[in-house]
Amino acid sequence: MVARVHPMPHGAELHENGVRFRLWAPGEDRVSIEIDGRPPVHLAREAEGWHELITIGAKPGSLYRYVVSDGLRVPDPASRFQPEDVHGPSEVIDPAAYDWQDADWRGRPWSEAVVYELHIGTFTPEGTFLAAIEKLDHLVAVGVTAIEIMPISDFPGGRNWGYDGVLPYAPDSAYGRPEQLKALVDAAHARGILVLLDVVYNHFGPDGNYLPVYAPQFFTDRHKSPWGAGINFDGAHSRPVRDFVIHNALYWVEEFHLDGLRLDAVHAITDDSEMHVLTELAETLRAAVTDRPLHVVLENEENLATPLRRNEQGEPHHYTAQWNDDVHHVLHVAATGERVGYYEEYHGDTEMLGRALAEGFGFQGQMMGYSGKPRGEPSAELPPGAFVAFAQNHDQIGNRAFGERLSVLAPHATVRAVSAVYLLLPQTPMIFMGEEIGATQPFPFFADFTGDLAEAVRNGRREEFSKFPEFSDPEKRDTIPDPLAESTFLSAKLRWDEIDPGTLDWFTRILNVRRAVILPLLSTLGGHAGHFEVVGDSAVVVTWSVGEQPKLRLQANLSGEAVAGFGDALPHVIWTEGDAPADAPFAAWTVQWSVAA
Repeated sequence: MVARVHPMPHGAELHENGVRFRLWAPGEDRVSIEIDGRPPVHLAREAEGWHELITIGAKPGSLYRYVVSDGLRVPDPASRFQPEDVHGPSEVIDPAAYDWQDADWRGRPWSEAVVYELHIGTFTPEGTFLAAIEKLDHLVAVGVTAIEIMPISDFPGGRNWGYDGVLPYAPDSAYGRPEQLKALVDAAHARGILVLLDVVYNHFGPDGNYLPVYAPQFFTDRHKSPWGAGINFDGAHSRPVRDFVIHNALYWVEEFHLDGLRLDAVHAITDDSEMHVLTELAETLRAAVTDRPLHVVLENEENLATPLRRNEQGEPHHYTAQWNDDVHHVLHVAATGERVGYYEEYHGDTEMLGRALAEGFGFQGQMMGYSGKPRGEPSAELPPGAFVAFAQNHDQIGNRAFGERLSVLAPHATVRAVSAVYLLLPQTPMIFMGEEIGATQPFPFFADFTGDLAEAVRNGRREEFSKFPEFSDPEKRDTIPDPLAESTFLSAKLRWDEIDPGTLDWFTRILNVRRAVILPLLSTLGGHAGHFEVVGDSAVVVTWSVGEQPKLRLQANLSGEAVAGFGDALPHVIWTEGDAPADAPFAAWTVQWSVAA
């Protein structure tokens, strides 16, 4: 039997003398615990605000809650499972009870990653971990080699994007039990699929977070985030806070055998310590996981290249890659012509298009008018794989008022052209669930709050869009889907009975080309490999070379007009989307990829 357990300094842990319960509650002189409905028992108060009890009065399956001084019953912040949601009791879990079948799994290198972002609740009609297993063979057949699961940490209610989680160690019960998540990972590994999980370390959701009650030191007014007080990673009492987050990352990659994590919005994490918590987290993870490649991906609006730097062997010191919003923005603006908000920064800037495709970041220190400050660091020295490229993701679809996919916003030929760019780009491609089957249903924002919070979220979302000219009319704003309505959630579910065979075949064919032709080149393409030339408005030639030798070339006319002047392809054309006649203008929305050999 193969068992995997990550020992933690907090939470409920099985010991030979029973179950050890340990809670950091520096704001409480006395903490009790209620187990299986029996009268509460006091925990011993230890140094530094810790409270502990080891008892034979609990076992796997026992339900427990901590009782703080005013009698409030609260869940364990390190709960491994919440069968009755965030306000209910926590369940004692024996992580060693699951018999892993993937003992021979040694992961896959990042160069092989074709990532598929999915939301468990809307990926299948059932919306569960077990139901997701039934779609893995489909993903393998298309050419997907990695799934990136949107956050699953326990959130209030039965539906949520996942970024309102409040119990970071507990897979949400709406999706299934911890052992069922392990079964999904096991099944993915059996098919050669990497599994990454999106985690949120920049804030806690607005409903169900009891930490301020008994551990107010977990947060600090010295730092602010978009969601309120910052998490205390650098002040007095910050060691248990840092450990809570670092152990959470270790827990997912060790106890659930995940192949990596995607860290949400790290630009919202403020830490003035000598060693930033993100650096400590990355170094701890890499020291702990040595039996397989570990892939840790960032979302970082600041476009910092420093966390992505490589060692002499080309391996990441800390972080593997970053979501490349700039690639999305240049492709989206080219496809739609939109120029509202931050899209204005990319509209009509073909230099930005070429730079993002060739060098990674589009903004590499230039002033960004939208934010009013310089953004980014030079990134050309990084290998292309340090950037995750996409034409759609949950944010860029769901943060629209109606959650429209690109397939609804742009013509078919346009969508194919921009998809042909990012899917064969030497950067790491990421597909948003449903792209490969031609999905047209929306992916709107949804949640399951109640009471005043629900009304505040509902009104806040409509107020957010009031600044856009098309929603200045209150009646128009009232047409925006109610994020709290179950119907909004249901509208996002993939319709597996409406697969477009042509789109599925197209994705399968182009990913076959990536695997056969692009993948063997990736190990040779290091920093400074990419160079670009502007041919016309939204038209570029990008060439990736090894030394002075061109190896891969993209010629792309991402405009609605024919453009001349692309020059020669390399000797072997591997993909053409649109009409690219020799010695003649490229037709609108034409993309051609070629290689030297």
